[in-house]
Amino acid sequence: MNIATRLAIPAAAVVLACGTVVATSGAAHAQPGECGNSDLHASYHARDAGAGHRYGVIRLTNVADTTCTVRGYGGLSYVGHGDGTQVGAAADRDPGRVRTVVLDPGQSVVSRVDEVVAGNYPRRACRPTPVDGFRVYVPDSRVSQYVAHPTTGCARSRVHLISHGPFRAPR
Repeated sequence: MNIATRLAIPAAAVVLACGTVVATSGAAHAQPGECGNSDLHASYHARDAGAGHRYGVIRLTNVADTTCTVRGYGGLSYVGHGDGTQVGAAADRDPGRVRTVVLDPGQSVVSRVDEVVAGNYPRRACRPTPVDGFRVYVPDSRVSQYVAHPTTGCARSRVHLISHGPFRAPR
């Protein structure tokens, strides 16, 4: 049995005879915890449009005082009627590489958003409906944030107008 075991010193550090602490593994390199809904502020930024589509990004910015991580997809849907009622189908998930992104305070991640223009569909199939904005869920959260984004959606949930990718570091 070595001295570290007998003295119940954690494996993350070994105290040398001269009093120096040497990190060997574990806590010194531990990844920060996952960002929660209250750690992140959601916003939308339009980027481009063409061929009946509008493109942009949902940006999540770390507003906490600590570093945290974001991984994967969140949730996204249109809301309207002045009361936050979901309009149409929730966003589909575009295939993409899922990575864990470490966010220091003030840093952001983005999810690419593709919106199909509701006017591309026959009125009867779509039932065009005013939209006030997005309901955004950060990954692994059951609480949403509202982001203003006035547009027109489809009341019929079989028409899927929105898709988005996994969150990633901005380019």
